[in-house]
Amino acid sequence: MIRSEKPDPFIPTEGIHNLRDYGGYNVAGGGTIRTGLLFRSGQHVSATDADLEAFHSLDVRTIIDLRGNSEREQHACLRAPEFDAQVVYFDGETSSSPPHMDVAPGTTTAEYARQRMTAVYSRMPHNPAMIDMFGRYFRALDERDGGSLVHCFAGKDRTGVAAMMLMHVLGASKDDQMHEFLLTNAAPTINVLRDQSVPGIEARLGLRLDEDAVRALLEVHQDYLARYWQEVESEHGTLDAYLESVIGVDDAMRERLKARFLA
Repeated sequence: MIRSEKPDPFIPTEGIHNLRDYGGYNVAGGGTIRTGLLFRSGQHVSATDADLEAFHSLDVRTIIDLRGNSEREQHACLRAPEFDAQVVYFDGETSSSPPHMDVAPGTTTAEYARQRMTAVYSRMPHNPAMIDMFGRYFRALDERDGGSLVHCFAGKDRTGVAAMMLMHVLGASKDDQMHEFLLTNAAPTINVLRDQSVPGIEARLGLRLDEDAVRALLEVHQDYLARYWQEVESEHGTLDAYLESVIGVDDAMRERLKARFLA
């Protein structure tokens, strides 16, 4: 794994959660995913002026915003005065999870949280809005020059799957795909996500979440991504077949993406 030999992928911020470069991994057949072009994060609603300048310095030309309309309206991202990137988004709702799930008697909040997150990953492969947005994500990377940022609310679930799929297409190993997915748990800005999300979750549920439940909701776990893979493979046989037949990543696009993003 090449990460241990490279600089810290996290870009220091005060109000943006999980902003990092997801390049730098070795791929099958030789080569490395380029750094300085592929970025991921949570939403930029709490960004400081210094954060906005740091992000602007990355020269991101395209932002793929995986949030739905209600998320974007309620949590408008802040931008630097010089901001001129193209934002790709879905005109509708994209969340794979229902807005509320009852906590059954005898179920701990941690168990509830894990069940809720597993449901998110079970639904995502079949969610028409997310299928559309993952297709737009790949087309943007294929067609537009310069750096890109993919993000959602927390920058871990929808965003984590998007990053995994691109890494797979570029030839990164499954172990490295999982490593990149789990790297979210090392983000030094978890307090930002906690402040943005936990009060609202507790208000909707009408209860106080214990620390294990908070961690289940705000972090990612190996079984979350494993559930996504399981759903895809049970219906399509392989992730490659799903990417081609559902997302629209054909052989020609694969070769163009490799030419652009591998060094």
